[in-house]
Amino acid sequence: MTVRVFGEADKATLAQAERCAVEAEAMLLMADNHKGYGMPVGGVAVYKDKVPPASVGFDIACGNKAVLTNLNLGDIEGRLSSLADRIFASLSFGVGRKNATPVVHHVFEDPAWDEVGFLRSHPDLKKKALEQLGTIGSGNHYVDVFADEADRIWVGAHFGSRGLGHAIATHFMKRAGDNPNIVDETPHTLETDSRHGRDYIRAMRLAGDYAYAGRDWVCETVVGILGGTIIEEVHNHHNFAWHETHGGESFWVVRKGATPAFPGQRSFIGSSMGDVSVIVEGVDSDLSRAAFYSTIHGAGRIMSRTKAAGKRRKRVVEEKQPNGKMKKITQWYTEGGAVDFEAVRLRIAQAGTHLRGAGADEAPEVYKKLGDVLAHHGSTVKIIHTLRPLIVCMAGGDEFDPYKD
Repeated sequence: MTVRVFGEADKATLAQAERCAVEAEAMLLMADNHKGYGMPVGGVAVYKDKVPPASVGFDIACGNKAVLTNLNLGDIEGRLSSLADRIFASLSFGVGRKNATPVVHHVFEDPAWDEVGFLRSHPDLKKKALEQLGTIGSGNHYVDVFADEADRIWVGAHFGSRGLGHAIATHFMKRAGDNPNIVDETPHTLETDSRHGRDYIRAMRLAGDYAYAGRDWVCETVVGILGGTIIEEVHNHHNFAWHETHGGESFWVVRKGATPAFPGQRSFIGSSMGDVSVIVEGVDSDLSRAAFYSTIHGAGRIMSRTKAAGKRRKRVVEEKQPNGKMKKITQWYTEGGAVDFEAVRLRIAQAGTHLRGAGADEAPEVYKKLGDVLAHHGSTVKIIHTLRPLIVCMAGGDEFDPYKD
C-alpha cells in the first residue's frame, strides 16, 4: 500500500508508517508527522472491523482545548507576569503528580469501571485516576493564555488521559500481541467484535471522557484565575479510534497526533511557545475526503528531545564533610545539546511571552513553522482565528513523562 504523505516525511517515519499499513485499508501522514511509538505522530490509519491499541498509543485521547473568554488584552496586560506565576503554582505540571484540588466528576460513575474486566480487576487505577484528574504532565503538554487578532483573551490546554490511558494502552497492546517496549514493532489489531476488542473500545472511550474532564477543569480554573468567564469552547482530541462513515462505508479511523476536520468542525491547533496557534474549521473538498477528514494537531517536531537538550549523565564525586569525613555525592549534568535554552528564554521574553517551566526539548527551533505545515493541507481547513502567546506554562525540561503522546 502507498502511504499518502502531506508535506514531507523522513525515512524513519515513512518506514514506520509502512509497517502500520500492513493491516490497514489506508495509511496517511499529516504534515506535522514524525516518528513515534508504534505509529508515527501525525499518522492516520483506516481499518475495517479492527482496532490497533499500539497505533492509538499510550496517551489515549490526548487533545487540545481552547476557550474564548469575556476578557480583552487591556484587562490583564499589566498583570501577565503575576498571572503566569499564579497559573504555574496553581496547576500540577510534571510526572506522577496529584492534583492538590480534588475534582469531582461524573466520569467516575461510568459503568465501564465495573464492567470492563481489566478496570474491575485494577481498582487502584481508578484511585490513581481520581488523584491525577486535572494534572497536565510534562513533555509537550502545556497551558497557555493567548490574545487573538482582536485582542480577545483565550486559554488553551494540551494533555491527555495520564496514567489511566497509559495503563489501558499497555494492557490491551499485550492482549493484541504487541510488546509495549518496542518502538518499531508492526502494530497488531483486535477484532472489534471480540471480547478484548469490545473491552478496549469501551476503555478507550472512558479514557477519552476522562481526558476531556481534565481539560475542562484546567481551562475553567485558569479562566477563573484571570478573572473572566468562558463564552466559547473549541475542544478536540487525537490518539483515538473513531467509528466513521466514508464513501458510504464504515471504518475505524485511528488518528495518532492528527485531528478530525469534518466540514464545519472547529479545532484548536497549538504551536511552539514562540509561534502563533490557530483555530481552524474543516472544509469539504476532494482533498479533505482523501484525508479522511483529518488534519494536523500541531507544528510537528524536527529535532529529537535528546539532540535538543543533550544527554543527562551522572557522576559520583567525593566531598569532604564538616566532620572531616569524605562522602560520595551523585551529581547530574547535561552533555551536548543543540539548543541554548537560556538564549531561548531571553528571546521569548523579548517577544512579550511570559514563560514558566519548559526546557530545551520544547524550544521553538525543535518544531516546524505552523504556517508551513498548514499550507500542505490546502483546501482541507480554513483559519478562523490566530492566537499569539502571552503566557506559556509547561513542566520543567528535566521531567520525563511516560504518558506523553
